[in-house]
Amino acid sequence: MQKTSFDIIWFDGGKSHIGTNQPEIKTDGESPARKVTLASFGLGSTTVTYADFAEFIAATQYVTDAETYGWSFVFRGLMDTPTAQQAPGLPWWNTINGATWRRPLGPDSDGQCWPDHPVVHVSWNDARAYADWLGGRLPTEAEWEHAARSGAEPKRYPWGDDEPSDTNAGHCNIWQGKFPDHNTQADGFYGTAPAQSFPPNAAGLYNLSGNVWEWCDDPFKIRSVSPKAKKRNQLAKKDNERVLKGGSFLCHASTCWRYRIAARSGRQADNGASNCGFRVAFDRET
Repeated sequence: MQKTSFDIIWFDGGKSHIGTNQPEIKTDGESPARKVTLASFGLGSTTVTYADFAEFIAATQYVTDAETYGWSFVFRGLMDTPTAQQAPGLPWWNTINGATWRRPLGPDSDGQCWPDHPVVHVSWNDARAYADWLGGRLPTEAEWEHAARSGAEPKRYPWGDDEPSDTNAGHCNIWQGKFPDHNTQADGFYGTAPAQSFPPNAAGLYNLSGNVWEWCDDPFKIRSVSPKAKKRNQLAKKDNERVLKGGSFLCHASTCWRYRIAARSGRQADNGASNCGFRVAFDRET
């Protein structure tokens, strides 16, 4: 195994569950709660950092999807000119030529690659390539939720049921204030925080809620027979969408209450953004 900046937290296999019977965003497929049986697995204590990813690039000369396409999505609030190249239908996102993991805000922004922060602008394809190189893989959604709860017992958040808010900001890196124009930074951060920030959950995992969305291995699918769900599933399959968990520094209860454990989202496998990262899972050797 290659050298990394994170520890591996191990979980015994057994019975667990995924999802919730009390969904907050019903259109995402958070429900129903379903029983699952997991094999033993390990999960990185933090998301992969810029320093970690740079070692992978140096060793393999891998070219990310954003580098191939020549652009990526950047949250407008991170930009000096927040209205430039606004993404159609996505008012708080800019499509920035030259935005990649090396230059997260576009050309001349390589100074924004803080070694201990989660690497961003990585697609599912990129994340999987790194995990393969490391001798691991991406976690399943069920594994991610089990690890976030520190086991099978129900929890709303990795730390328990205490609700984060604009004033209760000690649990995770999310948005405080009025999104997307004013962030009070009560948690200390406007954009990403170092990967090992805020208290870990009981299992020793950091930043499972907020900071950056985390890629999972699963294809995105909503378990519902409603016409809207069927249409969404058809689009997700066509676009090869994969599951993302945990929310990001842009999440707020008023607009994106997806930093709960059961919350989820889907994104095209070849698409990243300035709030998308990942952590690596491992099979236990027998």
